Amino acid sequence: MPKFAYVGVDMSGAPVKGTQKAESRGDAEVALFQQQVRDLRVTEKKSILQFEISGPRIKRDHVMHLSRQIAAFLRAGLPILEAVHTIGAESDNSSLRRMMYEIEDGLRSGDRFSDCLDRFPKVFPPFFRGIVRSAELTGELDTVLLRLARYIERDLEARRKIKTALTYPLVVAGLSVVTVVILAAYVLPKFKDFFANLDADLPLPTRMLMHTTDFLTAWWWALLAGLGVFILLIFIVTRFEKGKYARDAFFLKVPVLGETIQYALVERFCRVLASMVSAGVNLTDALTVTTDALRNRVFVRRLTEVREQMLEGQGIAGPLARTRLFPGTATSMLRVGEDTGSLDTQLEVTAEYYEVELDYKIAKLTALFEPAVIIAMGAIVGFVAVALVSAMYGIFNQVEI
Repeated sequence: MPKFAYVGVDMSGAPVKGTQKAESRGDAEVALFQQQVRDLRVTEKKSILQFEISGPRIKRDHVMHLSRQIAAFLRAGLPILEAVHTIGAESDNSSLRRMMYEIEDGLRSGDRFSDCLDRFPKVFPPFFRGIVRSAELTGELDTVLLRLARYIERDLEARRKIKTALTYPLVVAGLSVVTVVILAAYVLPKFKDFFANLDADLPLPTRMLMHTTDFLTAWWWALLAGLGVFILLIFIVTRFEKGKYARDAFFLKVPVLGETIQYALVERFCRVLASMVSAGVNLTDALTVTTDALRNRVFVRRLTEVREQMLEGQGIAGPLARTRLFPGTATSMLRVGEDTGSLDTQLEVTAEYYEVELDYKIAKLTALFEPAVIIAMGAIVGFVAVALVSAMYGIFNQVEI
């Protein structure tokens, strides 16, 4: 039976602590309440045999379902404390269950829900916590949580589309690499001995293939070491801010891929900023939190300049256009919203527009990637086949002569 550690006070006001065996945390709290223990703080205590080296991670889809569940409970009229308790008690994910219990303890001690979320920065990103904090002030927590759940769902769907589209070409690439390795390691050496015994003149493709396999066989360790050094160098460089900026700038300049990344960042910018503005967050503060949510150093640096220009009274549409990171359509839509006082609505419209455009860009990117991988791998395997077949025909012709 699980054990639960508890801290509280007895009826005389003296602090008490200890452990209580129970089937669940709720049962432990009931048992301790019957023992006249009040102001309880109960946490699950694991034995050495039960200790989890690394419990299940709390993923983005967990955050999406959590936001949707809490929104549903709040709309049904349940207090947020009861909603958090119910979700924690019914969760199958041990990490999520412990997190909800900690949030529940924070709520019981008088903390706000957003303050409790601040204890888990790796689970809840800054924009999520900022929007929730603003929603608490405006009394629209249920609406905002539902909107956040929809945003995360759209983000997860976009990632799922990319993974699905890349699965087939990656499988083809993997099988092609395995085929080439088998040919180079087992098949070609036997043909090499066969050709050497015949003392025949080999065609150019066959000689190129033989020299390549000889080089790979002799220097494979150097190639692997060089690849490892290159990867390590990239890792070290990208630990520094200048390296991260150079990496992000490079990806933005890659044909097709860069435009896809740009549209994804513009869609996220508009979506997050719209949620914060609708929740009543000051535009300058909302821009700061939204900028941090993008994580692309090029966008972060340029949007920091936009914030400074906004503080000078230049608005938002003009400074965004001068960054040259936002397409003209986006800045035009935002200028209309700024002039008519409907910036939150125009941000939502812009986000929906670029969501559709992003789907098109992702489809275009994957459509280019798939045939490129197939053609490249087919060319390698085809070259190997041509080299071997041409050598066999050449030898037969020489033997007949």
